[in-house]
Amino acid sequence: MNWISNVVRPKIRSFLRRETPENLWIKCPETGQLVFFKDVESNQFVIPRSNYHMRISAPARLKAMFDNGEYEDIATPEVPLDPLKFRDERRYADRLKDARTKTGLVDAVKAGIGRLDGLMVTIGVQDFDFMGGSLGMAAGEAVIAGLETAVRRSTPFIMFAASGGARMQEGILSLMQLPRTTAAVQMLREAKKPYIVVLTNPTTGGVTASYAMLGDVHIAEPGALIGFAGPRVIEQTIREKLPEGFQRAEYLTAHGMVDMVVHRHKLRATLAELCRLLTKAPAQTPGIGAPPQLPVPAHA
Repeated sequence: MNWISNVVRPKIRSFLRRETPENLWIKCPETGQLVFFKDVESNQFVIPRSNYHMRISAPARLKAMFDNGEYEDIATPEVPLDPLKFRDERRYADRLKDARTKTGLVDAVKAGIGRLDGLMVTIGVQDFDFMGGSLGMAAGEAVIAGLETAVRRSTPFIMFAASGGARMQEGILSLMQLPRTTAAVQMLREAKKPYIVVLTNPTTGGVTASYAMLGDVHIAEPGALIGFAGPRVIEQTIREKLPEGFQRAEYLTAHGMVDMVVHRHKLRATLAELCRLLTKAPAQTPGIGAPPQLPVPAHA
């Protein structure tokens, strides 16, 4: 090799080649349609034609919900990093490190307190990009911290659920979060503060068996998968074909498991109205408490 092939040719190649961002285009999981990422981002991560609701990161969801995107972060209490020293194909500690690098979160749940249409509320969001939104000790502590903050600050609590279930790497310690979070919800109920759950895609496993189905009002985003075991597992168990749309938000609403299905564009207004109704708060002055104008980056 000489200087011509080592220096000149690579420079020519780099000059002719344009770098294209990996996320410039998004394929709709429902229709296969290719959509420009910026169009989806500006549409609150809803595919324009198909109306497919994509996942949103926890920070982006919080900023979209609170007035002007401003809120006070609720810290996640410290928990042991890897209490069982679990290892399968990789060490659990390494998986946690990768998830934190990928999402910028401490764990799968992030909570904040601020104003929604002028009314003070506490919101918790489960991020599916953090190990499938699995419920471990840290996530359980974050949910409880959010509920305790709502009781202490006398606000409604809104929970955005998205999870594949309990975190197997923490074993029984993960399963213990089910009764612990349930007890915290009861504490909020005894304080006579509203608890509203928004079920997003997917909400399954132990989360569905605990705080995700204990709300005073249950809202679901369109097409969200909601259930304990997945449809394939149920079919294999009962050896029967399940009805069309089984465990989807619309099916559960028709059968009384979910109160309403709300499009993401109308979600903020619906939550504000519900919070005011359940707390008997006066209507907000028009023009105050507007949502953030700029789109917020999210993990696709």
